Amino acid sequence: MAIVFRELPWYAQALVYLLLLVAIVAVGEFAPVPYVSVQPIRQQLESAKADAKAMQDEVARLRDYERRHAQFRTEMEALERQLATLQAIVPEEKEVDDFIRILQGAAAASNVAIRRLEAKALVPKEYYNEAPFEVEMDGPYFAVLDFFTRLGRIPRIINVGDLSFKGIDETRGKKYPLRPGTTVTGSVVATTFFTKGAEPPPPVPQPGKQPAKQPAKR
Repeated sequence: MAIVFRELPWYAQALVYLLLLVAIVAVGEFAPVPYVSVQPIRQQLESAKADAKAMQDEVARLRDYERRHAQFRTEMEALERQLATLQAIVPEEKEVDDFIRILQGAAAASNVAIRRLEAKALVPKEYYNEAPFEVEMDGPYFAVLDFFTRLGRIPRIINVGDLSFKGIDETRGKKYPLRPGTTVTGSVVATTFFTKGAEPPPPVPQPGKQPAKQPAKR
């Protein structure tokens, strides 16, 4: 005949609860439970956090470097454009052929004839050199004015001085024929500039002084 637990006396129910508690404690005490230490896992977690922080710092540094590199590249491009502009205004080399083409192009566009072009001695300055050219030309008066105007619009610096012009009535007997419409003829000194250092001139010996002897070559 089945016995209902609730129908047992209270002291019997208490005894059953006590026996169950003892059984549970015994199982927990004697059953093989694997021991797991949390210290290594904690150390691995801290190491992973440190690595993640280092990687974040490296990414931030690389992003800053990328930003500064882009800024530096922009500044370099601006300086290169500025240098190209300055070299067009005052070239590094003398560039005589290019200078002659500039003069001939401006003269042809203005209907002015260049009869003679003679290079003069260089004039070295502290930071640049002057390269003067004597230019003999003729043409209509307003065409000559237009020629000078065109030279003033060219990026390369060209100074024009020592102007000497006369009417064609004062220049009879020229060895070349003048074109129709020519009213003036004369010469100017057109000076261009370049930055490359010229060879220093040899020293001029002083009167009464012997030039210094060069050491004998071995």
